[in-house]
Amino acid sequence: MIAVLWIVAALTIAVTGIVQTIRAETRATASAKRMAEVQATGEAAIILVLQGLSSSQSGQRHPWRKVDVEFAGKLISVESAALNGFVDLNRGSAELLALAFEKAGGLTGPAGMLLAQAVVEARQEKDTSGQQFRFEAVEDLMRVPGVTYDLYARLRPLITVDSQGSGKVNPQAAPPEVLIVLAEGNASRASAMADVRRQGAEIDSTTLRSEFTDSSVGSRYRLRAFVPMNDGFEGVVVHDVDLNPSARAGLPWRLFNAETWMQALPSKAV
Repeated sequence: MIAVLWIVAALTIAVTGIVQTIRAETRATASAKRMAEVQATGEAAIILVLQGLSSSQSGQRHPWRKVDVEFAGKLISVESAALNGFVDLNRGSAELLALAFEKAGGLTGPAGMLLAQAVVEARQEKDTSGQQFRFEAVEDLMRVPGVTYDLYARLRPLITVDSQGSGKVNPQAAPPEVLIVLAEGNASRASAMADVRRQGAEIDSTTLRSEFTDSSVGSRYRLRAFVPMNDGFEGVVVHDVDLNPSARAGLPWRLFNAETWMQALPSKAV
């Protein structure tokens, strides 16, 4: 009898383990399917917006624009922003980087400037072939001593490595997080600037520090598609593109970075 009870208990444990494994695999499959749908939908909306951007003359390109695209039964908001609206790790001055680390990263006292100087020193180093180091991806910031994942996550929406500009920021193209940095931490002032831009007017950049700002618009853009879901979340699909034609891909633009993630729907945009 005892042996039978042991066998029954073992079988119960085995069955329970199998059921839990099946459930976990089902959840993983559903999550992967959901992400694939979000990515496909967001990329389609981005391509529709890109077609308009790539057909515009360079002098007619808007530094920032938000449009709603209807696709697959969803209304998808797509933001296009010149990439020099973000803080460039490869070209930004130590002072601008320090301000970003302080106002967006939450570093206090001299910590922001110390980290900014560490970034500048890192990008001035040379490899064994004598080539100067360059941040190839924003994730490379975590290679700098003192940058934790939590700090990186706070800075991620503000930074780029591919603007190819002066290292300054075009406030007309800056996302809300960068506007807060340019406003030196004044969130209400940044919100007012974002409201002006949403109404189709230009931000008054004369109120910002001139050593941090630039009005140029290059050929590189970041497009973000926000795909609404039915559970309080939204999918975010990001493409960094160069509007110069890609001969290899046969497209009128070149894609050099793509990301997709899920996030909770914001209660109120800045």
